[in-house]
Amino acid sequence: MQKTALQRLPVNWQNWIIDNVAQGCDPEGLVRQLQRDGPFDRTLAEFALADALLQRYPGVVVLPRLPDIDTAANKIGLPDRVVYVLLSLTIPRIVLLGNVLGDDECDAIAEMSRNRFVRSTTVDAITGASREHESRTSQSAGIRRAETELVSRIDARLAALANWPVDHAETLQLQKYQVGNEYRPHVDWFDPALSGTARHLADGGQRLGTIILYLSDVDEGGGTSFPELGLDVHPHKGCALFFRNTTPYGLPDQKTLHADLPVEKGTKIIANKWLREKAH
Repeated sequence: MQKTALQRLPVNWQNWIIDNVAQGCDPEGLVRQLQRDGPFDRTLAEFALADALLQRYPGVVVLPRLPDIDTAANKIGLPDRVVYVLLSLTIPRIVLLGNVLGDDECDAIAEMSRNRFVRSTTVDAITGASREHESRTSQSAGIRRAETELVSRIDARLAALANWPVDHAETLQLQKYQVGNEYRPHVDWFDPALSGTARHLADGGQRLGTIILYLSDVDEGGGTSFPELGLDVHPHKGCALFFRNTTPYGLPDQKTLHADLPVEKGTKIIANKWLREKAH
């Protein structure tokens, strides 16, 4: 029988990988340590780790690539716009971008949804149904893919930014936060262990990444907070926040726990774009 990549490593390294996977250690950190201390070829290290992940989490998808923003330079030239890299974090992957939308585009998208807003809901962990919850007090509105030329243009721009196909993403979902409104700490990824998320995973797979478009300025409060990281991102009209919801191996990343802090003065309007594993 042909050996797996994991079985090709010395037994002590096999056990080391299995133990660290069981402890939930960051996969990229494990790969780097295998390269440094093995030393092993990166490709062998990645496949060995994938074997251990599949052994620990049967059915998990080990992805060949993930959505990402190219932050090699301070500016990103797109066909219709120059976007600025304002902040970049590697683990977890978080990028803050400026000039993603123009003021007129922000205003037009917000105006499209003005009469569509209803109370926001959350996904029930057991049934998978949408329901109102005290942790989320904003209002939501949906915009259909290709509903207008502007929507198509923005979708294409975001796809180019994240290097991810337009059809591998959910439609834009707007959120409006007025004074006192918030969304307490939550994650965007679907937990494979919960029965209520099974149908969401079946339609498009995991939410691999999130893009938040800030459509308005906010006088006070309303930031996007990552409590595990001690990071708060303050909303600024036209900017966008990208973060990956999974580790490089497609497993849900607890570090992406985030919250929409209460608005203290003004109104916050954002548009969420969730990037999925498969066509959605």
